Amino acid sequence: MASVRQIAEHAGVSIATVSRVLNNDPAVNPDTRDRVLSAANRWGYVPNGGRRIGTYIGFAYTSRTSLTGAFDCAVLDGVVRGADECRLDVVIVNVQRDKRADETYTQFFMRKGVRAVILRTVSESRDTCQKIAAEGFPHVVVSDRFDDPRVNYIDGDSTADSRRAVEYLVSLGHRRIAFAMHSVPDRDHLDRFEAYRAGLVAGGLAFDERLVFRHPSNLSAGGTILTLSQSLPDPPTAICCADPLLAVGAVQKAHELGIRIPDDVSIVGFDDIDLASEIHPALTTVHVYKSWLGRLGVQRLLERARTPDQPMLTITVATHLVERESVARRKT
Repeated sequence: MASVRQIAEHAGVSIATVSRVLNNDPAVNPDTRDRVLSAANRWGYVPNGGRRIGTYIGFAYTSRTSLTGAFDCAVLDGVVRGADECRLDVVIVNVQRDKRADETYTQFFMRKGVRAVILRTVSESRDTCQKIAAEGFPHVVVSDRFDDPRVNYIDGDSTADSRRAVEYLVSLGHRRIAFAMHSVPDRDHLDRFEAYRAGLVAGGLAFDERLVFRHPSNLSAGGTILTLSQSLPDPPTAICCADPLLAVGAVQKAHELGIRIPDDVSIVGFDDIDLASEIHPALTTVHVYKSWLGRLGVQRLLERARTPDQPMLTITVATHLVERESVARRKT
């Protein structure tokens, strides 16, 4: 771990200037501040006294938190497992809520006691990941991808299997296929939506906006989607759900309404959470290696923190379609 003196040497400034930067003195020249913070990140600065930055791995949201969702819970489980293997602790932070207007992201994470961070983001706040990367702070974004070469990411690419799920339904004779997705889109949901449209085109089917349902990720919303879709004059015979809770909620509501799954309507889920195989009928779903994404993220993050000169990290983890009992051939 570098000292203040070493950071000053690497940045080409005085020890007093380094101290002013680390204490967030607004009078410091922006270029000088960036140079000092870059050196601190690069060489692993740890302050004397107080919270040791090297102790904590951050699990950070760039906007609203979503730990009520099964996907994030599984990713966090993997992050904790990865940190445990290295005898480190994990702290959950919310960048949007807690970062002060007068501090850099590096200063924010230092104040929180975070030495390196796993990032989760949505479409509206992806630029925050780029700003963190621009400062050189050790990071890995999980379940997203970027064209910006400064951003490290690990993504579960579900595009091919999302399209395969639609083509599977088409092969079983379904011609009215609905799509359900989270109302707060992230890159994954947008990819799945585009794959849904591509699957329709491949099957010679027209896209119908009336068959697209955007709702929050919870069981109740899944029930609402099932009710709305089956209330249409020409209801869909199949529903592809880009979110696991929407799929489970749809199955539960179908039981309440006496709608038979898969005889009356077929349902495809996503992420393959535990409930997917425990409900009746068991859900056909696209399996995403959620916990592994988090665990791998920590492993690669720590490698980068130890060796900052590595090339940018871009890893894509494949998914696969799991066929179960919630899909059947369309009855004529």
